Amino acid sequence: QLQAFGGGLVQPGGSLRLSCAASGSIASIAAMAWYRQAPEKWRELVAVVTSTGITKYADTVEGRFTISRVNAQNTVYLQMNSLKPEDTAVYYCTAQIRRTAFTPTNDYWGQGTLVTVSS
Repeated sequence: QLQAFGGGLVQPGGSLRLSCAASGSIASIAAMAWYRQAPEKWRELVAVVTSTGITKYADTVEGRFTISRVNAQNTVYLQMNSLKPEDTAVYYCTAQIRRTAFTPTNDYWGQGTLVTVSS
């Protein structure tokens, strides 16, 4: 119920835009975020945006990546510029979703989309 799009192969210095849409019954979404996992590495937080638009980035992507969301569409984006080979990873979106007014908030994860930065 979280579906990510936009991965692919890009040359160093290039750009990509990832998107991720939440579907199903949704009362509210708190934070939305992007994580990534490179081969043989731990999954790491890339960027997070709160429901009020406050953002935070990993030091490794600060100034190059921009996270944004459209609340009316339950969608989060990750604009990635000046990509480097070390940005190569599977990127996952996640969202804290409350399905109804009477249920708790739970974390949901998308299926992941592969970003490869290579010449």
